[in-house]
Amino acid sequence: MMFKKILVANRGEIACRVMRTAKKMGIATVAVYSDADARSPHVLMADEAVRLGPPPAGESYLLADLILAAAKSTGADCIHPGYGFLSERESFARACAEAGIAFVGPPPKAIAAMGDKIESKKLAKAAGVNVVPGFLGEIDSTDHAVEIASGIGYPVMMKASAGGGGKGMRLAYSEQDVREGFEATKREGLASFGDDRVFIEKFIESPRHIEIQVMGDQHGNIVYLGERECSIQRRHQKVVEEAPSPFVTPKMRKAMGEQAVALARAVGYFSAGTVELIVSGADTTGEGFYFLEMNTRLQVEHPVTEAITGLDLVELMIRVAAGEPLGFSQDDVVLNGWAVENRVYAEDPYRGFLPSIGRLVRYNPPESVGTPYKSPSRLREGLGEGLSASPEPTEHALPQPLPRAGGEQEGEAYTRVDDGVREGGEVSMFYDPMIAKLITWAPTRIEAIDAQIDALDRFEIVGPGNNIDFLSALMQHPRFRSGAITTGFIAEEYPDGFHGAPPSPELVAALAAIAAFAATAEADRARRTDGQLGKRLRPPSDWSVKIGETEHLVAISTRGITVDDSDLDIALEYTPGDRVVEAELDDAPLTVRIARTRAGFKLTTRGATHVARVLPAHVAPYAQHLIAKIPPDLSRFLLCPMPGLLMRLDVAAGDKVEAGQPLAVVEAMKMENILRAEKAGTVKSVNAAPGDSLAVDAVILEME
Repeated sequence: MMFKKILVANRGEIACRVMRTAKKMGIATVAVYSDADARSPHVLMADEAVRLGPPPAGESYLLADLILAAAKSTGADCIHPGYGFLSERESFARACAEAGIAFVGPPPKAIAAMGDKIESKKLAKAAGVNVVPGFLGEIDSTDHAVEIASGIGYPVMMKASAGGGGKGMRLAYSEQDVREGFEATKREGLASFGDDRVFIEKFIESPRHIEIQVMGDQHGNIVYLGERECSIQRRHQKVVEEAPSPFVTPKMRKAMGEQAVALARAVGYFSAGTVELIVSGADTTGEGFYFLEMNTRLQVEHPVTEAITGLDLVELMIRVAAGEPLGFSQDDVVLNGWAVENRVYAEDPYRGFLPSIGRLVRYNPPESVGTPYKSPSRLREGLGEGLSASPEPTEHALPQPLPRAGGEQEGEAYTRVDDGVREGGEVSMFYDPMIAKLITWAPTRIEAIDAQIDALDRFEIVGPGNNIDFLSALMQHPRFRSGAITTGFIAEEYPDGFHGAPPSPELVAALAAIAAFAATAEADRARRTDGQLGKRLRPPSDWSVKIGETEHLVAISTRGITVDDSDLDIALEYTPGDRVVEAELDDAPLTVRIARTRAGFKLTTRGATHVARVLPAHVAPYAQHLIAKIPPDLSRFLLCPMPGLLMRLDVAAGDKVEAGQPLAVVEAMKMENILRAEKAGTVKSVNAAPGDSLAVDAVILEME
C-alpha cells in the first residue's frame, strides 16, 4: 500500500528534489527546518513544516528524536533522509522501524555493514569484490600510522572510517604528511561523523573515480543502472559527474556492475545505493578497478543516472520502501545518450576556492525544461535502435553504441536545475556550500558538454562568490573534452590556481565590440536627459576598449562594427540596465553577463570575467597620465581567508616562524584549513583566540 505522507529529513535542493517526486505521486509532504532555514524553498514547498532548532546541524538536522517526533505529530508514515545528515545512520533507520515509520532507504543491517569503511572492505573482499591494499585494523597513534604507511608504501590515503562526501580524508606522500594530517583526519571524522577511527590504504596514482548505481527491492531483485564518472574532484569533493563514463567499455561495465550487485546481495541490500570504485586509468584491460566504499543512500549526482535511464530514482526508492517489486530486470536496463552534472558551489575559485557565504542578491539560473522521467511501469516500452557515442575520439576506448531508451527525450537535448535556494536567501556557514546542480542531457558527450557551457553562461549569481567560471573552464578544457581525466585533473591542470579560462582572440574582439556597443547605448541615453544646456551631443562612434593589457579600437556605425579595422560578424541588442547580452557571433549564440564599472563594464562569459575599460577614442590617450593607485602591503598580516571558526593557534607573540610553518587552523563549511606563514619572521602581536568566529580578511596575527 502506497504511503500517504512523507517527511523529508533534510534541507536545500535534495529536500525539494524528493518533494517534487512525492507530489507527482500524490503523497503529502512534511519539511523540517532549523532557524536558518525558516523561509527556505523546501519549507515553502512542503504541505507542512516543523521547526527542529537552532542553525547548527548538531542542534537540528542531526537530532533523530526531534525528527521522529515531527513525523509522529504530522502523521507521516515514511521518512526520506536525502543524503548527508542522518541518511547513513543505522541507529536512525532502526529507530524509524521501531516507531512504525517506514525508512525510505536500505535496511539498518546493510547501513551498518557498509557504513564502517573498514568492515565494508572486509565484506567486499569476502563477496569477491576487488579491494585496494591497505590496513583495516585499529590505528593507535600517529607513530603507528607512520609505521603502517611506510609498510604499505607512499603515497597513502588516510580516511575517517565513517567518512564520506570528501570530508575526513588526507593524502600523504611522506612521513611528514602523515604526522601533520593524521590527527586532523581524526578530528574531522569526529566532528562530522562522531567517529574518530582512521584507516590507511594505498593511493593509486593516475586514478579515475567511477561508481555503480544499484537498485534493489525487498523481494530479492537487484540491478545495476550503469556507471557514473566522478573523477573531476577538488580536495576529494566531486565537482563534475557524467554518465556513462568515457573510459568504461561494455565488458568493463558488466564486470563492475555484477560485482556491485554481488556486494549488495551479500548484505541483504534494497533501495538505492552506490558502489564507489577507484579505477586505474593506465590499465586498459578493464580489470583494474577496486572497491572504495558503498554509499547506502541516494547520491548527489543521481540525476545523471536518471537522465540516461529515464528512471526517477526517488520514485523507485519510495515504491521499494512501500514493498513494491522493481518490475523490471537487468536485461531491461538500457542507457540513452550522455548526461553531465556540474555542482555550483558558493566558493571563490579566484581566491583558492575559499568558501563564501552571504545573501543571494541575485539568483537567476538558466531555464530548466525539466527531466523526462519515465515511470518504472513504462521501462519495458520503447526499446529501440543504438545511439552513437561521443563524436570526438579519446585516448581510451569509448563504450559501444548505447541503445536508445525512447520516449520524450529522444534526440532533444535538455537542461535541468536542481536547487533549494532563492533570490534574497542566505548561503549559511552552517551547511554545505552547494547552491545548485546543473544537469544537461544530449545524444552525445560533446553535445552535453557544450550544453553545459551555454547554460553556465546564463547562470546569474550575485552575492556570494561562486565557481561558475571555473565550471565553464572545465567544460572547455581540451583534456576534459577528450575524456582523458583522472582525480588529479584539477591539481594537474591548475597548479597555480584558477585565473579564468583563456579567451580566444575572436572572443576578445567580440567582448570589445559588446563593451563599445553598450557604452554607445549608455551615452545615447545620457544625451536624452531633459534639462541639458545647449544642443544634445551625439554619442561617440569610435571607442578605445582595453581588456587586459591590450587596447582595441572599435568603430560603430550603421554599416556594422569593426574591431581594430576588421569587420566583425556580430549581432546583438543592449538596453542600459540589461544584465545579460544575447549575441550571435558568426551565427553562433554567445551569452554575456554584463555589469557597469566606473570606467567601463565587467563582462563574464565562457569561463572568465573580463574587465573592459571603455573610453571615447579621442580621450583614451590621456589615460596614460593617470597615477596608478598602489595597493597597501598586507604581507605582514595573517588574514582569515574565509568566514570561519578559529580552531587552533600554533604561535604566540614573540615566536619566530619559518616560511610554510603552520600558524593557525580555521574551520569553515565543516572543513579544517591550515594557514601557513608566507615568509620567515617574528610574531609581533596576536589579534584572535581559539574559538573566535572570524570574518573574511579578519586579522589573526601581525608579523614584525
